[in-house]
Amino acid sequence: MISELIRVFGRIGLLSFGGPAAQIALMHKELVEDRPWLSEDEYLKALSFCMLLPGPEAMQLATYAGWKRAGILGGLIGGGLFVIPGAIVITLLALAYGAYGDLPLVQSLFVGVKACVVVIVIQALIKIAKRALKQPAHNIIAIAAFVALFFFATPFPLVVLSAGLIGAFFQAPTTNNLDVKLPSLRKTITTIMIGLAVWAAPLIFVVITQQKFLLEVGKFFSVLAVVTFGGAYAVLAYMTQEVVISYQWLNTDQMMDALGLAETTPGPLILVTQFVGMIAGLAQGGTALAFAAGALTLWVTFVPCFIWIFAGAPLIDWLDSRPRLRGALTAITAAVVGVIANLSLWFALQVFFDQITTHDWGVFSLIWPSFASIQPAAVALAVLSGFLLLGKNWSLPLVLLISALAGLIIGAF
Repeated sequence: MISELIRVFGRIGLLSFGGPAAQIALMHKELVEDRPWLSEDEYLKALSFCMLLPGPEAMQLATYAGWKRAGILGGLIGGGLFVIPGAIVITLLALAYGAYGDLPLVQSLFVGVKACVVVIVIQALIKIAKRALKQPAHNIIAIAAFVALFFFATPFPLVVLSAGLIGAFFQAPTTNNLDVKLPSLRKTITTIMIGLAVWAAPLIFVVITQQKFLLEVGKFFSVLAVVTFGGAYAVLAYMTQEVVISYQWLNTDQMMDALGLAETTPGPLILVTQFVGMIAGLAQGGTALAFAAGALTLWVTFVPCFIWIFAGAPLIDWLDSRPRLRGALTAITAAVVGVIANLSLWFALQVFFDQITTHDWGVFSLIWPSFASIQPAAVALAVLSGFLLLGKNWSLPLVLLISALAGLIIGAF
């Protein structure tokens, strides 16, 4: 059984290009259609549960499928093999980027990548909005989240928490399915405590060895791991703000390059955090520190995903019967639409204009571009990417490649 798990989930990990939608479809074929590992009802209920958790839902779904098949070992195989191929590719890309990223030829190539990233985020916004905005109240929450972030620079975790409280408060109580029994609370707590100890182990080692930079990396990405509701796009603006402004590990261009490169690899997009950790490590102390920062980032980002599944999977039926909890998580998903809308606009301004200023009036904040600094090449490449990706539905890796090569050609002239 274990060898079959490794073979199946290894193939899923190697073929998991194209974002969550493509990855979820691939797993449905492998786990429901091609072999009777999950029933349709089990698959859909697990998918709904994973979509409401912080972290990459496709990776957590793979973890659940492995857990369902062979317990904790199966879950480690399913989730681990979903991440490992992409992590290896990201490691190689980060080292290459650190060595050659400043070359004019490479910078021209990344003009096309960044232009395509703007369209990729807009595409994600459209898909998530269709799934999340089911009621007028959801539209209001999404708009409020956008306003809070774009015009008032409200911290992302506060937006998520506020949306959850609003959703729970306004959710009408119901008696439907309240007879679902709660699984063993003792077992759940034990699983959580063991998971937290495993999660914290490398951070304790970093504290003991007084590695200040690695401690900052571990703490930041640990926090990020528990607020990534709605996937990687939802936290990119928050991550960029902290990494670029607060910690000054990377600049804005490097952050956008990181996202573009993460889009070309198999596995979850949140692997962009590993790229960020490695580039920061390269700048702080060379290759050895880059490997350490990348490994620590991977650990604190993905270990929580295993904890959520191993502790929460037995509770799926019970959680589904809690109306206020479902209301809170649904409201958070709606807020994510506003978060990604803010990210879309922020990315577009960064790519299309060379000069952007921030105007502050008390709690009110507004970023405004200098229209004289517009970059026609970036705008043209974004239009091309939008036509191919949204209009013609071409595959994401192909559109990224075309846009990057077009940027290279423009840069040559």
